[in-house]
Amino acid sequence: MSNRLALLRVSTVPFAASLLLMGLAAKAETLEEAWALAQGNDLGLAAAQSDAEAARLNARAAKGERWPTLVASGTFTQMQDAPAFSFGSNVLPFQLPEVFSHDNFATAGVSVDVPLYTGGRITSQIAAAEAGGAARTADAERARADLRLAVAESYVAVQRAERALAIAQSNVDSLTRYVSDVQSMFNREVVPRNDLLSAQVARANAEQGRLQAANALDLAKAAYNRRMGLPLDREFTLAPITTSVMADAGSGQVSSFEKEALQSRHEIAALTSQGEALGHAAAAERSRLAPQVSLTGGYQYLENQALDRDTFAMAGVGVKWALFDGGQVRNRSASLRQTQRATEQRLDDLRSMIALEVRQAWFTLQESRARTEVARGAVEQAEENLRIASQQYAAGLVNSTRVLEAVALRVQSLGNRENAVLDVSLAQLRLARTIGRL
Repeated sequence: MSNRLALLRVSTVPFAASLLLMGLAAKAETLEEAWALAQGNDLGLAAAQSDAEAARLNARAAKGERWPTLVASGTFTQMQDAPAFSFGSNVLPFQLPEVFSHDNFATAGVSVDVPLYTGGRITSQIAAAEAGGAARTADAERARADLRLAVAESYVAVQRAERALAIAQSNVDSLTRYVSDVQSMFNREVVPRNDLLSAQVARANAEQGRLQAANALDLAKAAYNRRMGLPLDREFTLAPITTSVMADAGSGQVSSFEKEALQSRHEIAALTSQGEALGHAAAAERSRLAPQVSLTGGYQYLENQALDRDTFAMAGVGVKWALFDGGQVRNRSASLRQTQRATEQRLDDLRSMIALEVRQAWFTLQESRARTEVARGAVEQAEENLRIASQQYAAGLVNSTRVLEAVALRVQSLGNRENAVLDVSLAQLRLARTIGRL
């Protein structure tokens, strides 16, 4: 009997030791460090930030239209023959000179144009550009939050794969000892050959699961490194997630989280700014129907020998008023207004969708926490079940199949517990993303 009791000790030490070795293998990389790496290397985020910078420069360009425009120009003209004055008469007592001293001439000038009145066009264009810049900035912040969540998901995926491999290795180690003991007892004709065969099959299946878990870990690490923008084969160790972005998730109410999300989500800010930009653009387009008044001044040089001088100063006021354009301006303005209306409708739909996302994330977090408590109790029950099955097998009350079933239940309960713990961390981060804190 004592031999049968000894062979059925399926210890939890290998699993705990595997996790400990993973934590001590190297300096652990934290989630905050992972976020910093990804934000420095991600091309999608860099592109969104470049779009935001381009929009800011466009707003500066729009403001520049308020300032005078100073233009310098110059030309050199070569003619076939130099022109001269001709009055169609030979009775004049003097010879008029040629217009130019040679068959070529040069001109040069400097002019200044100052807008006096544009019907609000410049003001509306500036407002549209600023609103567009705010939309691009919000888009960049949204891209950053999406990246941080994607990094967190990859981070958790690696930890999940590591724990799955540790459980699989623990199962293989335990079953290897079990097979060795059963083999010894079979050689002494204490147990039937069927017990040995079932133990060997269980170990082979456990080894196959370990190989699959090892491959899944390699793939998870490669995907994580790609998300970081680093070589796929980089070796690393991850620290447990300790971020406090959702420290109040347990005490907060879902309604307060919804309200916070509607005030903080960058998607809402981006769509709101887009609608404002379209409204200002429509007003700018409509203002083209008003008179466009500008003040012009300049200084011109004209090379000649017929006039009394070759430099001229000038000033004037110009008016440009489109009295009829076939409805182009009105239709373009109306089109922009319709696009603005569509944007506002999408904004209303987005608010409803965000409220639903917050509720889904909040309830998922509550579910994950409840599962964690259940899973922890299940591990204790599985350990006790295995102990009882071992004693029953030692007493000859059950066969080895009952013991192997208890081993499988223990492995399943360990996996459920580790997954539930990681799901809580991931659910907190997803809730933080839906609220707008990430």
